[in-house]
Amino acid sequence: MKITKIAATFLASALLGALSMGSAFAYESCHKSKWGAGDQLGALNNITKDNILAATKLIKQGKKMAMAIETNSKTPAFPPRTYSMTIVKPGQENGQTLGNTKLSYHDDILQSWVGIGTQLDGLGHIGIDNTFYNCTPGIEVTGVSGLKKFGMETFPGVATRAVLLDMTALMGKDIIPEGTPFNQPEIEAALKRQGNMKINKGDVVIFYTGWHKLLGVDDKRNGAAHPGLGVQGARYLANLGVAMVGSDTWGLEVVPFEKEGQVFHVHQILLAEFGVFILENVVAQQAIKDGVYEGMITVGPHRTTGSVQAIVNPIFVY
Repeated sequence: MKITKIAATFLASALLGALSMGSAFAYESCHKSKWGAGDQLGALNNITKDNILAATKLIKQGKKMAMAIETNSKTPAFPPRTYSMTIVKPGQENGQTLGNTKLSYHDDILQSWVGIGTQLDGLGHIGIDNTFYNCTPGIEVTGVSGLKKFGMETFPGVATRAVLLDMTALMGKDIIPEGTPFNQPEIEAALKRQGNMKINKGDVVIFYTGWHKLLGVDDKRNGAAHPGLGVQGARYLANLGVAMVGSDTWGLEVVPFEKEGQVFHVHQILLAEFGVFILENVVAQQAIKDGVYEGMITVGPHRTTGSVQAIVNPIFVY
């Protein structure tokens, strides 16, 4: 697994900064779900049958776009995440085949952290002082062999409207510089530039920053920082009732963080406070080139019991 030294240094400095801040930043850890004590779906509850039917009407050109990047041993990942695949041919040593029809086959063994490549962050991923979504104590969530709550097996699959925000066109940059935050003014400006679009309850919002163009070209820069969603922008989108938020960066939120010591605070707001799922490394380049900013998105992760995250390939249809 290719992990840059600068990314590891960033992680260490961020954590040390958080520790040095101590209790300087008071943050309520318990945020109850408006859908009840047993809720594990969070903002996915905002997706109704009307959302799904309306999304199908956005398909005008009959095109589909895979939004995932390739995942392999060279994919930059947040440290210490790693990836390794082994291909085997069981029972076929020395060129042996199976049966009268001389069957040959391959199998694969994947040894990987799941939060790598294009990924979906579940509600059990991030908490606040060991309290997770819907005021759930960590002891009721954490399990070495799998999460006790909020595992990927609870994710029902998504089909709804997606809104693509082209921040490159808004800011006149092929690649938005690292450390550039997107908050309500930037989000509203992007929507206005794209024809006075509106974000509706149950939508998925995807930021296009051009950052994916650094993959395999400048992995050192890619892994060190990136542009992304700011704290105020996260609350703005969550209060609009969005179901998911994603970007073509590895961490969604702006890095370096807007305030020292607030480590992945946007993740805390979206996941632990509002139950908004997160997509990372999702690329919308094809649709952006076609001048399309809305369509139907589908997300269907593996239903691995107790999994915190999932490697996914969202499909955008327009």
